[in-house]
Amino acid sequence: MAIYKTEGLHCWQKAKELRERYYQDYKESPARGGLRWEGGAWSFDAIPQALEGEVHGLSEEPYGASIAHNPELQVRYQEAAEGKWGCARDLCSYMRAYWGSVALNEYAYGGPWPHADFIFQNQICCCHSKWLQVADEIGGGTTPYFCFDVGVGPYDKIGDRQIEYVVAQLHDGIAFIERVTGRRIVEEKLIQNVYNTYRSNCYWAKTCELNQAIPAPLDEKTMFSLYVLGTLEKSNQAIADFYEKELYPEIKNRVANKIAAVADERCRVLGDSQPPWGFLRIYRYLEQYGIVSVANLYTFSLIGWMKVDSNGLLVPYPTLDEQGITIKDRDHALRLLVEGELKGKLMWAPFYGATYKNDLVTKIAKQWQCDAAIIHLNRGCEGTAQHQMQLKIALQEMGIPAMTFEGNMADEREFDEGRVLRLIELFVTETLGLKPKVALWPKVA
Repeated sequence: MAIYKTEGLHCWQKAKELRERYYQDYKESPARGGLRWEGGAWSFDAIPQALEGEVHGLSEEPYGASIAHNPELQVRYQEAAEGKWGCARDLCSYMRAYWGSVALNEYAYGGPWPHADFIFQNQICCCHSKWLQVADEIGGGTTPYFCFDVGVGPYDKIGDRQIEYVVAQLHDGIAFIERVTGRRIVEEKLIQNVYNTYRSNCYWAKTCELNQAIPAPLDEKTMFSLYVLGTLEKSNQAIADFYEKELYPEIKNRVANKIAAVADERCRVLGDSQPPWGFLRIYRYLEQYGIVSVANLYTFSLIGWMKVDSNGLLVPYPTLDEQGITIKDRDHALRLLVEGELKGKLMWAPFYGATYKNDLVTKIAKQWQCDAAIIHLNRGCEGTAQHQMQLKIALQEMGIPAMTFEGNMADEREFDEGRVLRLIELFVTETLGLKPKVALWPKVA
């Protein structure tokens, strides 16, 4: 059995600082004359971030995941949403955590809930268009609200008509933002933001591509903390620079020098959907068997842009520099932004049927040389959990053993850690035939 070199990421501290700064800037910006806006991780932040002056956004899903990382806090916020607002437990658990935070008038990063000056949202998942509208109602506000539709079809059905439809909405969105804020969108900032958006999305995809190497330079638990920067603010210059100039070169170096995420890599597994955020130690439990989780459609393409090339392989979507494109004006910038999101965000494709998910995930399983799959049947997200049992069958038909476990990304009341660990133990020992280095179980609360 090979034992590889392993070490922590040199850019890890920088990633933490960027994330912490994001949430603090949102909280503190009004004291500096800045504006605040709310939107989703998939909203086109390049547009509101092009306003005159200082402006900061709060993306809803990552904020919900931040709450979910703390089981005690997530339950308190979930119960507040259910008790104070009366929302159903089968709704998106990120959304319920967000609503609970507003209902209790608490910001998870300290202080009272920081109200936004406007909302700029997109609609692709079932709850997106109402999420922030209801959150604003809970908070007693009348925040100006704009929502645009991107549900125009999967990546292989995108043409001029679909792009035109979304671009027209974004022009309307710009008019809305300028009207409600009294500030104008600066064309130069918008253009730079679109360049940055391409760099963030494409270089995260390039980083994920490197995880095809044996040994894998990254484990999925680490990747969760790295992709999140793009879900916060893809258009941010510092975040785009981090992906292109720090993270990607470091992971290339790890591949060249065979620096592994797991020193005794023996088994490469595929994941699916978001993890139960309060219980990421299950990934460390897997490591005692030499198992490394290397790939997940969600982890790759929540922000990463990829495409299927002429050989049927998944490859990173090209940056504007790689395409030799110079942005001419506002309309050109919006068209390129829409084209990248609609054609490159493969995570949207499973919304249009199991065939798309099966095709993309089986491609990942082959290219990233996965030996098995561990699928989280995530009750907290209807979008990413679609078609999971069809996917399990598709993986098994191609000879990849697959197990499932039930849970919830942001509601620990629906996650039985002891049972999940037992299911994993049986799967890896009985089905995969692996034995642990040390019989070490994580502490079960």
